[in-house]
Amino acid sequence: MDQNTKRILRMKDLPSKTGFQPSTIYEFIAKGKFPAPFKLVPGGRAAGWLENTVDDWIAAQAEHHELVSSK
Repeated sequence: MDQNTKRILRMKDLPSKTGFQPSTIYEFIAKGKFPAPFKLVPGGRAAGWLENTVDDWIAAQAEHHELVSSK
């Protein structure tokens, strides 16, 4: 995929990408452990995440796991 392409993920996309169910993702958001979504339309209900934001979060989790595992 082109690095300049900005893909928006919706909650229905996240379980297959992260391995977590929506309830767990919402819990992580509430605890500040997962990036909060942004409104797709100001004042609207629809929200999503930029795919690169989620990819960066996954990479950070993997890096943290590697650091903890290597101790």
